[in-house]
Amino acid sequence: MFRKVSVRSWRFTVPSHGARRGILTQAYSAGPTEPPLLEQTVPEHFAAIVRRYGDRDAVISRHQRTRLTYDKLDQDSNALARGLAKLGIRKGERVAVSLGNNIEYATATYALFKLGAILVPLNPAFNAPQVLSALNHLSASHLIIGAETNLPRKPPRSNIPLLESFVPNLEGPSLETDIVPSLQSITIVNNSYGRVDTYDYRNTTTQYEDVLEDGGSVGALPDAALHPDEIVNIQFTSGTTSMPKAACLSHRSILNNGKSIGDRMLLTAEDRVCCPPPLFHCFGCILGYMATATHGSAIVFPTEAFDPLATLQSVREYQCTALYGVPTMFVAELELLSHGAVPHNGFQHLRTGIAAGSSVPAELMRKLHKDLNLTELTICYGMTETSPVSAMTTTDDPMDKRIDSVGRLLPHVRAKVVDPSDWTRILAPNQRGELAVSGYLLMRGYWNDAQRTAEVLVPDANGVLWMHTGDEASMDEQGYVKITGRIKDLIIRGGENIHPLEVENCLFAHEKVSEVSVVGLPDERYGECVAAFIVTHDGVTMTVEEAREWVRRRLSHHLVPKYVFWVDTYPKTASGKIQKFKLKELGIKLLQEGKGLH
Repeated sequence: MFRKVSVRSWRFTVPSHGARRGILTQAYSAGPTEPPLLEQTVPEHFAAIVRRYGDRDAVISRHQRTRLTYDKLDQDSNALARGLAKLGIRKGERVAVSLGNNIEYATATYALFKLGAILVPLNPAFNAPQVLSALNHLSASHLIIGAETNLPRKPPRSNIPLLESFVPNLEGPSLETDIVPSLQSITIVNNSYGRVDTYDYRNTTTQYEDVLEDGGSVGALPDAALHPDEIVNIQFTSGTTSMPKAACLSHRSILNNGKSIGDRMLLTAEDRVCCPPPLFHCFGCILGYMATATHGSAIVFPTEAFDPLATLQSVREYQCTALYGVPTMFVAELELLSHGAVPHNGFQHLRTGIAAGSSVPAELMRKLHKDLNLTELTICYGMTETSPVSAMTTTDDPMDKRIDSVGRLLPHVRAKVVDPSDWTRILAPNQRGELAVSGYLLMRGYWNDAQRTAEVLVPDANGVLWMHTGDEASMDEQGYVKITGRIKDLIIRGGENIHPLEVENCLFAHEKVSEVSVVGLPDERYGECVAAFIVTHDGVTMTVEEAREWVRRRLSHHLVPKYVFWVDTYPKTASGKIQKFKLKELGIKLLQEGKGLH
């Protein structure tokens, strides 16, 4: 069904042009070789954590006022696994899960891993055609879904109409759907607090509580004969382009990635990690849930979907020591603090966390250190196809490296910066090119899509597979990696390459700017020109000339935006990344309407 590729590609000799330690002479580096990789499945490692930390909190759901210890999480996931097995779920089957961050999702994750079924997270914001496409692409046999979907800044949405779109007779005597022929069962998590009545659908769907109860409270799970290299998780890429793909990840890749992330954050069983990023994305499920579960730490879910106020309240109520977020999340939280919506005290327990998902402006890092006490905040870089993190800062990296880079490679990971037009040519340190990554963390391929797999997973002359990321990067002599943007996001103005991040960082430092994104728009004279889409702080006005003059005084003249657009928000992926291709489309539309400001 998918192109199978080696997952042991990290086992090779370092070529003469790059040393793992010391000063690099080319943009080629390797992460540490210690500690050794875990050669276990996720359930095997989890069992050892339960034995050691069974009485400690594993999952805290603030919005449900519920918490699970590691013992309870183990027991409940066993019961759910037995109940799901009675529904017919077998090893290797794809089980789609469309839920927000809640106790049920946390439990279902380990239940499916223990069965050897493949967890397929779906964004709860997906509409009916997107869900239908995902289920059919993977021939999913089962769907676990909330009675309603909660999205940021929107009222709850019932999922009954969505289910009826592919099960026309949802009130019928049995589950029948010609539109999704592989679908055998639907399990509903009633998260609606009475807003959605699911009683009429009892013959075609099963209630989560009933599945859990059917599993019973005793009895060992049958041996699923799991192997570390087997696929356990299929993640749809979040889609900064319009064509998401289904990346296949193994026990080995997500377990070791989560473990390495937690190690670099110095997580212990004493830590409580506040995790607003969603579990349906790699950020929530691996950087969050897998990193905490491999260290006996507790993960805290403020709400099902991101809410900046609930996030800050969770940090204060549970004395969290770590906070996760993408830049747009942190900006929203800092806005609340600056307006006095949340007291400035109560954050003294915070020390670390992760900022990821997109480039983090230096000014934002400084504010997080100062206002939220995140003095040991780490930066992660990765992508879904690499399970996901390949590079990360440490809690004690020099401040300039923690602000201006994404750190160095994680253990057992290799990376190189190559000429985008000639992947065989490795560039010199500090030269910008395309980043390629290799190691245990590589996906097994895109499900049922050999062509697109072969386009990005490419063997070198030695037969070693490399993931070509499409990200423009540089690597310094010490192995620190800088991400300077997407190759395709480069603005080519009159033959000069302009890096949007440089202009974004400059504008973000202006006291009136809350968020900014820069793209290239067509220009008759230069081919492309710089366009800035700016969100100002609430109640603040800013003129076009202010924005342009700010850049003019600090950067070269050709970097000054020709167009400035004022927006309230941006089109974003589920993980909070700004979809620049949609901004370009918007900019072109506005120019055609004569609304360009320049």
